[in-house]
Amino acid sequence: MIATTTVTVLRGTGTDLCEDIYDLPAEAGTDGQTGIPASLIEGSRTITTPNNPTPRVVRYAVARIRPGTDVTEDDRLRDDRTGRIYEITAVTQPAALGFTPMLRLDLKLIN
Repeated sequence: MIATTTVTVLRGTGTDLCEDIYDLPAEAGTDGQTGIPASLIEGSRTITTPNNPTPRVVRYAVARIRPGTDVTEDDRLRDDRTGRIYEITAVTQPAALGFTPMLRLDLKLIN
C-alpha cells in the first residue's frame, strides 16, 4: 500500500463551553488514533436498474489502513490532508496466506 494521506479515527462527540458539539478522537488524550497512514481512493460508477433505466452516478470511497488499527463500523474517519469526514460503513480484512493484509474500510462522505 502506498499511503496517499494520513487519517484520524473519530469516535463519539463532546461539548465545548459554548455547548457546541465536536468530534472526539477515538482515544481522547492520546495520539494512538491520529496520523494513521492510509490509502484513500474516491471514485464513481454509473448504474441503472430494470425498474429505473435512467443512469445514476454513485460515488464511493475506500480506505486501506494498517492491520490491528482499532476501528469499527460506527466510527468516522477524518482525512488530515483535506479535512473531509467519512462514516465507516464496513470494515473487512481480506484473507491472505503468510501475511496480514491491510484493513479495507468502505466509506461514505458526510462532510
